[in-house]
Amino acid sequence: MNESEHSRRDQTGSVRGTTIGRVRLAGGTEVAALGQGTWRIGDNPRRWGEEIAALQAGVELGMNLIDTAEMYGEGRAESLVGEALKGKRDSVFLVSKVYPHNAGRARIFRSCEESLKRLGTDRLDLYLLHWRGRVPLEETVECMERLAEQGKIIRWGVSNFDTADMRELAALAGGSRCAVNQVLYHLGSRGIEYDLLPWQRERGMPIMAYSPLAQAGELRKGLTEHPAVVQAAEAHGASPLQILLAWSIRGGNIIAIPKASSVRHVTENAQAARIRLSDEEIAALEDAFPPPSRKVPLDII
Repeated sequence: MNESEHSRRDQTGSVRGTTIGRVRLAGGTEVAALGQGTWRIGDNPRRWGEEIAALQAGVELGMNLIDTAEMYGEGRAESLVGEALKGKRDSVFLVSKVYPHNAGRARIFRSCEESLKRLGTDRLDLYLLHWRGRVPLEETVECMERLAEQGKIIRWGVSNFDTADMRELAALAGGSRCAVNQVLYHLGSRGIEYDLLPWQRERGMPIMAYSPLAQAGELRKGLTEHPAVVQAAEAHGASPLQILLAWSIRGGNIIAIPKASSVRHVTENAQAARIRLSDEEIAALEDAFPPPSRKVPLDII
């Protein structure tokens, strides 16, 4: 199936009154600006039913981009996603990631096949190199291109790449066909705004933001309890976490993939897409949590 056919399939409207914004990939395909992450989903068999219901509810609400990885639970998350997508595969933009040590000629084709088997599908809409490892980038690109030729993947990208890595990638034969870079990004971690985000915007390459709500703990508490976040939440009749999500997709070229393991939580995430922060609210949030004024190392978890 070619990319134009997939582009038509990737178009979805609003469901239950929730309209999810769209982000355009190179080639014209549009995907949901608010998707679903699956890190640490599938680890507890007793919660599978609840987690499957959450993923299915998210798809119905328009969050039809699902991100997973062979690393997550050593395949358990992919298996859970496969269960959730039975009968729904063609309505979902499916993303998975390959371990760096599996990203060369010796292992990537088997890794991809095993991911496809666990996911119960014949192709991935997007296949990412999870982070940079010892396999030469040119070898990984060559393999990704071959997988695309075979129809196993529709497009490929990377994750946890900083600006220097992206420049190196772009200089390789076929490197310019990288569709997405998935990195950590939230209101309390804005380092990519110094040079990585502008570099990708110039090339029409979206950022896929993982952990857009920050990890649970002191950092998230500091975000959700800050007066600027609380004030915006009260103004919109929303929760502080919904304000963080609305902020993360404010620019139109960022795809956020929060994880939700319950229907209630995924519904709250979807509702965040309806929030339109004012310029004054965005300014207050960004004054409270400013970006760095110099280059800093890429945040990775």
